[in-house]
Amino acid sequence: MIYFDAAATTLEKPDAVRIASARAMGSMSSPGRGGHPASRAAEETAYRCRCEAAELFGMQEPEHVIFTGNATHALNIAIGTVVAAGSRVIVSGYEHNAVTRPLHAVPDLHVTVVDTPPFDPEGMAAEFETAISRGADAVICNHVSNVFGCVQPVEEIARSCRRHGVPLIVDASQSAGVLPVRMDEWGAAFVAMPGHKGLYGPQGTGLLLCGMSAQPILFGGTGSASRVQDMPEELPDRLEAGTHNMPGIAGLLEGIRFVRRKGTETIADHARHLTRRCALRLRELPGVRLFAAEDPARQAGVLSFTVDGRDPEELAEQLARRGIAVRAGLQCAPLAHQTVGTLPDGTVRVSFSAFNTAAQVDRFSWELRAILREKVTL
Repeated sequence: MIYFDAAATTLEKPDAVRIASARAMGSMSSPGRGGHPASRAAEETAYRCRCEAAELFGMQEPEHVIFTGNATHALNIAIGTVVAAGSRVIVSGYEHNAVTRPLHAVPDLHVTVVDTPPFDPEGMAAEFETAISRGADAVICNHVSNVFGCVQPVEEIARSCRRHGVPLIVDASQSAGVLPVRMDEWGAAFVAMPGHKGLYGPQGTGLLLCGMSAQPILFGGTGSASRVQDMPEELPDRLEAGTHNMPGIAGLLEGIRFVRRKGTETIADHARHLTRRCALRLRELPGVRLFAAEDPARQAGVLSFTVDGRDPEELAEQLARRGIAVRAGLQCAPLAHQTVGTLPDGTVRVSFSAFNTAAQVDRFSWELRAILREKVTL
């Protein structure tokens, strides 16, 4: 199978990730829940993972790296901390349901959507600055759109937020492990990310980088201050109630090490090369509407397209029968499709990992061409 759905989950992992996860199943218990070797091994692995993540993402305090079940879990903590009933919140027009649904659950919220065209970071930065200057209690923006791959001007948005004293939440689901994510430079309140995408960890892992104190959404045992019924004040215990996913964390540690060894610049260059090659091949096909940036630096390993007269889900199913995995429809981000005008059917999305090749891109374009020719001959 040719797997072009890394924006959902990277299916192909470094061997060290699988080995570490399997080993943890038989050698690690719960960190902080005992003085025996199994608990100590878990504690050491969790600490190493926090340290590796802190170094990768520009954080001085590893204990402010919080383990979560996924990016959605992390975003719910962040949103629950800075957004309250009646808040004024500014979001981009490319947010995932992991952002929009938690916001929808907050009563009397005033949401401003910055819905600039894709691949226009200058325009988006200017619109965010204007909106923030009019007053806001929080700003939420993804670093890369999971639908169109457009790289958002997070650095400029962060500067606007700092200038006006507004907390910023960044959804780094599509950028962590691919583009530089720097808490020390952004000064964000929170950055949320999955472990199972660009960090090549197992499913069921995620990270929340905390630039401020946070409100827990899960309450229970932490292995510390057990006689006190309030959640501990200190991080990470405050946000990590219950037993840790140690097979996931052990695998995530190796995934982060893989990214650091390979280098995000190398990974990003590879993804851009495949994106450009794929865009070039798709432009040769009749009826294809392609969403691609003129400047490769403005797009990160995700490419969407539609075909005149063809349902995206139908195309994805036909590709799957030919051994090619893509994602079609709304990709859990209807706001992004509303912004670009691809409702109600959405797009076909291809997304790349460090394990994909140019030969796979060529095979994909050949198979898609064959599918479209079948349509003509019927």
